[in-house]
Amino acid sequence: MIPRLVLLAGPSGSGKTHLAEESGLPLLDLDDFYKDGSDPTVPRHPTLGIVDWDDPRSWDAEGALEALEAVCRDGAAEVPVYDISRDARVGTRRFALDGATAFVGTGIFAAELVAPARERGLLLDAVVVRRSRVKNFLRRLRRDLREHRKPPLTLVRRGLRLMRAEPAVVARQLSLGCRPCDREGTLRALRAAAGR
Repeated sequence: MIPRLVLLAGPSGSGKTHLAEESGLPLLDLDDFYKDGSDPTVPRHPTLGIVDWDDPRSWDAEGALEALEAVCRDGAAEVPVYDISRDARVGTRRFALDGATAFVGTGIFAAELVAPARERGLLLDAVVVRRSRVKNFLRRLRRDLREHRKPPLTLVRRGLRLMRAEPAVVARQLSLGCRPCDREGTLRALRAAAGR
């Protein structure tokens, strides 16, 4: 049986990674497919002066789709490791299913891959996590400060901007083919994919 993919989208800070880990399914972090900050095609935020990580052009959709297809076909793929604090890929790692029949691809741009993954017969489900904007802001800020992603003031300013933009982000992910789920609904979908 060909392994199948669950794409897990949602705003930054919505708990996608935590929920995917809680499901027990193998997790491929699609945010590792960001382009290097030195790439001339990467957009920069006009006021913050940093890479605009929230613009899909900052991300390698084609590379991510190729990796997902390789995992479904071969059970494993070599994938990048990205360090946001450096705006760069810092290495690669082997992602392997080790016999699992489903896996999760998660990231803020996961919804961009719904249509092509469906066309290639890879997609089992596509979910956008919908949670409180304020809680997402706090989760995101805690994570970004802990990981020293950028200076604290930059993180706060970016976080407030993301909180305001969140309804539009979710609406776009829904329009790209994801179905909305709260925390419990997301866990149910992931456990169903895992056969539990």
